[in-house]
Amino acid sequence: MKFLPYGRQTIGADDVRAVVSVLKSPWLTQGPKIAEFEAELCSRTGARCAVAVSNGTAALHLACLAAGLRKGMEVVTSPVTFVASANAVVYAGATPVFADIHPGTYTLDPGEVRRRLTARTKALVTVDFAGQAAGAEELWRLARSRGLTVIEDAAHAIGSRYRGGAPVGSCRFAHMTTFSFHPVKTVTTGEGGAVTTNSTELAAKLRLLRTHGITKEPRLLSRHPGPWYYEMQELGFNYRITDLQAALGLSQLRKLDRFVRRRREIVSMYNDAFRGVPRLTIPLEAEGLRSAFHLYVLQVDFKALGTTRGAFMEGLKGRGIGSQVLYIPVHLQPYYRERFRGRPGQYPRAEAFYERTLSLPLYPALTDADVRRVVRAVRCLVSREG
Repeated sequence: MKFLPYGRQTIGADDVRAVVSVLKSPWLTQGPKIAEFEAELCSRTGARCAVAVSNGTAALHLACLAAGLRKGMEVVTSPVTFVASANAVVYAGATPVFADIHPGTYTLDPGEVRRRLTARTKALVTVDFAGQAAGAEELWRLARSRGLTVIEDAAHAIGSRYRGGAPVGSCRFAHMTTFSFHPVKTVTTGEGGAVTTNSTELAAKLRLLRTHGITKEPRLLSRHPGPWYYEMQELGFNYRITDLQAALGLSQLRKLDRFVRRRREIVSMYNDAFRGVPRLTIPLEAEGLRSAFHLYVLQVDFKALGTTRGAFMEGLKGRGIGSQVLYIPVHLQPYYRERFRGRPGQYPRAEAFYERTLSLPLYPALTDADVRRVVRAVRCLVSREG
């Protein structure tokens, strides 16, 4: 009986060939594949510029720096996210402020965001949880009315679409959008990330910061004694992606539509199986949106079942099925409790979501038989425990 993890990469022979071709080329890093990958990201998203970097956290960090965030500034974000969404704000010296989520979409509630705004608020880091950009338009209008920068954390949402059909990453409702290409994401580069933007000024800043703040561009230099000369003009980072990763990313992007279509088929199968089952709540796709569904997040009333989440997960594991909890609310992490006074009860919707959340296997290589096996296991455990 094969084990079904909650998420994994889908690598084909074409991906292997793409990487091998770079291994045989003169360039392993800082070569032409990176520009090709960035151009394909622009083509896929409709954004004017794309800057590929070493991982999704680096993308968030550079976006925060390019936005000019620094000490004394506040940034509103979601507690239901991976810690990187808030950590990047801290890396820049600013203070993360959390706002509660919408109870149906699990994304930031615009009304809750409005309540958290102060004179020190300079930006929003919105989070497209599980692939949905719910609330994007309302948050964008709110930010523009207050002169705030919007950084969209779309680590879950490559291939998703806003209302009206615009692709996530087009920066239709953000100044910058960040992506992650970790192996559990819809497309992968192994590790890797990117920032898209429609601002050439922001893109130039991002490119400078990803390479130690160093430039050799003659028009930007204070002097130009010869072709060897370069200047470090800002304190930047080594956040470069490699040509090996970019080649894999290019190959994966060519299959993005197929990957998203299969993910949505699997979600539909799960929803049909679990809809109406007592003590289970299926995920809501907000009206007008099209989610790429990075995650299948089921809400399970473990208490009403007379069990614990740990026991439920062990029951699935015993049947060869992996599951995961995504995410522990960021404000409850020890670092955020100590430094930013996070405490239970601050964001009741986020905490209620956490108490019941369970992510089931979701990736394109799952067969229909695999999905039916997951369904049988979940329903069996619900029936037995209930």
